[in-house]
Amino acid sequence: MTVLALIAALLIEQLRPLDDRSRIARPLDYGIDLLGQTLNTGERSHGKIAWIIAMGSAAAVTLTIYLVLARINVLLALAFNVGVLYLTMGFRQFSHHFTDVHRALIDGDLPRARRLISQWRGRPADDLNSVEVARLAIEEAFSASHRHVFGVLFWFAFLPGPTGAVLYRLALLLRNRWGGAAGGAQGNFGEFAVAAFRLIDWLPVRLTATGFAVVGNFEDAVYCWRNQAQNWRDPALGIVLSAGAGAIGVKLGKPLREGVTPAGLSIDERAEIGTGEEADAGFLSSTVGLVWRALVLWLMLLVMLAIAQWVS
Repeated sequence: MTVLALIAALLIEQLRPLDDRSRIARPLDYGIDLLGQTLNTGERSHGKIAWIIAMGSAAAVTLTIYLVLARINVLLALAFNVGVLYLTMGFRQFSHHFTDVHRALIDGDLPRARRLISQWRGRPADDLNSVEVARLAIEEAFSASHRHVFGVLFWFAFLPGPTGAVLYRLALLLRNRWGGAAGGAQGNFGEFAVAAFRLIDWLPVRLTATGFAVVGNFEDAVYCWRNQAQNWRDPALGIVLSAGAGAIGVKLGKPLREGVTPAGLSIDERAEIGTGEEADAGFLSSTVGLVWRALVLWLMLLVMLAIAQWVS
């Protein structure tokens, strides 16, 4: 059932992508904000309580619905799995950004490429050249493929029903909303959400990186992973990015100019990761191929595990 649900959800998303997720995200955001406002006193212990309430409630509701449907009819449970995966997992949550940037770079339209990458990242890109834009697009694609596909896939396969998919995406949302992408956005209250997601994501990031290495340049991917990942601002994400960069033989990272402020030129100091050539539009195509090959690899492994379980 796990593999069938994954394949069905991915096919449906490709055929009928969900363009507007705000209808679903808005009430969820409201509930998270309300819980945070109610319990946020700046204390880590209160952040822990809020996190447990949010995650426990989501797990209980999701698992209960799945078990009830499974008792009625296994096809209903399968449909529920597919529906939840359709909402929580998939390439179309980010691929349109990547495709638009790719097309702009192929057309040589650098101003449009800058505008698109700025909209995607939410940060200025007016001073970037085509190599830097391509670099950022590849980084965002690797990061998003892990957060929206491979991380969800792992926890969906590991926990009963669609519980794992819901909990992974919710843990990421709680980290971003309460702890900020780098942590500490709401003081000590968000520290537990950051630490909890780091623990939840520990194995998935390594499995994603392993998949990239197996279907790409294995030696370079492992070399970059071992020697460069820890230099990235977020070492966990650095594992995914460095392995992906080594797998396709491209240089990522490096400092970025982010415009002029009253204090002078703003530079985002970033470590260099990857090996090989400078990024360009061709490497964006290589990125797509690597991600799809890694997905096929993990689906094949799940199929073999299912067959082995059925035979035994």
